[in-house]
Amino acid sequence: MTVRIKICGITRAEDLEVLLRLRVDALGLVFYQPSSRCLAFEEAHELSRLAQGRILRVGVFLDAAAEVVRGAVAEVGLDVLQFHGGEDWAFCAGFGLPYMKAVPMAGPVDAAAWRRRFPDACALLLDAGAGGGQTFDWRHWPANPVGNCVLAGGLDPSNVAGAVRRLSPWGVDVSSGVEGAGKGVKDAAKVTEFVMEARRAAARK
Repeated sequence: MTVRIKICGITRAEDLEVLLRLRVDALGLVFYQPSSRCLAFEEAHELSRLAQGRILRVGVFLDAAAEVVRGAVAEVGLDVLQFHGGEDWAFCAGFGLPYMKAVPMAGPVDAAAWRRRFPDACALLLDAGAGGGQTFDWRHWPANPVGNCVLAGGLDPSNVAGAVRRLSPWGVDVSSGVEGAGKGVKDAAKVTEFVMEARRAAARK
């Protein structure tokens, strides 16, 4: 099998270069003000310019006003939108770009019902909580996922292979699990190990 890999919370050009060298599938640019990884549009635009055509650029939002999302789309340059809050289908689908919708995994979840609510989402992102760095109980992962499902929350180089082997997710998403000196500062060795472990486990499926 193939697993798609997204590294979220990119804030520095040198971290982007690591992702490009490893041919990671997607990067996440955060536009949620309380987050320490939040970027101004000008900062994000520079990263987006370097990434254009080389890696999917995902804008991450949580209950943002429509004008904020529109501003990011217009001023930054994004390929995919990712919504982590209480956004409904009309909001998510209203910006002319593919989108992912996060599903909070505090307990058992009817993923098929979420798919019916967001039928055109390019993926559902099953996560313990936006940016919390915690895993959820993987027993709640859907036995027969409907459409593309991305595993997020608490992943790191030590557990991603086990997650891929056990759950066979369409994709995996990591942020704090590959950071080093501080939030938003990725550790190149951890990123490399994470990517290699995920791909190695997927290749054996």
